[in-house]
Parts: sequence; structure tokens; C-alpha cells
Amino acid sequence: MVIKCLENYEAISSHAADIVAAAILEKPTGVFGFATGSTPVGLYKSLITCYQRGEITFSGLTTMNLDEYVGLSADHDQSYRFFMQHQLFGHVDVRPECINFPPVSGEPSAFDDLIQDKGGIDLQILGLGSNGHIGFNEPGSAFDSRTRIVGLSSSTIRDNARFFEHSRDVPRKAVTMGIRTILETRQILLLASGANKADAVVRCLEGPQTEDVPGSSLQSHHNVTVLLDEAAATGLTQK
Repeated sequence: MVIKCLENYEAISSHAADIVAAAILEKPTGVFGFATGSTPVGLYKSLITCYQRGEITFSGLTTMNLDEYVGLSADHDQSYRFFMQHQLFGHVDVRPECINFPPVSGEPSAFDDLIQDKGGIDLQILGLGSNGHIGFNEPGSAFDSRTRIVGLSSSTIRDNARFFEHSRDVPRKAVTMGIRTILETRQILLLASGANKADAVVRCLEGPQTEDVPGSSLQSHHNVTVLLDEAAATGLTQK
């Protein structure tokens, strides 16, 4: 695991874009896993700039999104399909037929089969929840879990309420890649920004590996890069 503490959110976003762009150039027909939430927005803006400059193309990529709310239509402005379209996909040359999300109906495990059929994920982008979740794998998620529908914790619902007009509108369920699915990816890029993530960062990176802290599972992966700003890295003892 490589941990880099950078000055601020903008520095995280820029450095993350360099890593993703390099991975795309290395494997322009690769399978890339994307995440939603506020943390990767700056990364996606930087990737759009790289594309507009002609430095990278998304035309050969297959994308696999990390998760999706259950109960929101694809055109709902808080669905993750809507988010990805407006924050990245709608601004680059990714082919619509190559964009994939875990299914909110039917058999979620079919998503794992699809990932395997495509040859596995080459690079997975992750954010980190304040309770240590990755994807929507909440505390207590088994490290051998696969893509599935999950109930969201009260802390996650509270954290996500800022994106909705009323807290009662926040979905209570989501479909997410499982921890085992995430750990099978070849490269992981974890981003965390802000003082509200500092405790989760410490527990994920320096605490014991425990299902109570899903992000701690990343300690066992062979190729993880963690990008933190100074606020998120505050509690780390080994800098």
C-alpha cells in the first residue's frame, strides 16, 4: 500500500487524474471501476480536461460502477447513473454500451459474472465513508461478500442527506460491489478528503483488519494507492 498525503483536495484530484490517465494509456481497452460521491468529482473534472486536450480517450474502455441506489430511476438527479453521466460520461467518448452498473433488480451476482467475462477490473476508484465503508459495504460486511443489495446504515443515510431536499428522500437500500469483488481488482485508488474522514482513515489504514471497518480489508490488497489531503491524514501516526 502506497499512502500519499497531499496539500489539499485539488492536489488529490490532480494526482489521481495522473494515475488514472496513465492506466488508460497503458491499457486503452481496459476495464475501469468508477465511484460516485463528492470525493471523485475533482478527479473526473481533471480527466475531462485530459480528454479535451487529446491526451486520453475513453473509446476503448469498459466501465463498471461501484454501486447504485435502489428505488431511484436512472434519470433521477441523485441516481448514480445520472451522476456519472453529468460528471464524466457525458463529457468524454466512452461508448454507452460499455457503461455498466450493478443491477437494482434481478440477480445482483450477475454483475460479478459480467466483470469476470470482461476479464476483471484493471483499476477501481474508491471513496471512503465516514464509518469506514467502501462502496456501500457498511460495517459488518463480510470480507468475502459479492455484489448484493444492502441496507444503508443510519450514518450513511445521514451523510447522504445533504444531497436530497428532505432526509426522508434518501434511499434506504443500495446495490454494491462486494468486498471480495473489490479486492479482486488489479489496482485500487482510494481517495479521502476532509477532517470528517480522518478517523475512518486511521481505522482503515493503521487499525486491525476487521469487518467492523470494511475499508481495512484494503490492507491485504497487493496494489493500493491512497491519496489523502492534510485534513484527512491528521490522525495517522506514520506519515
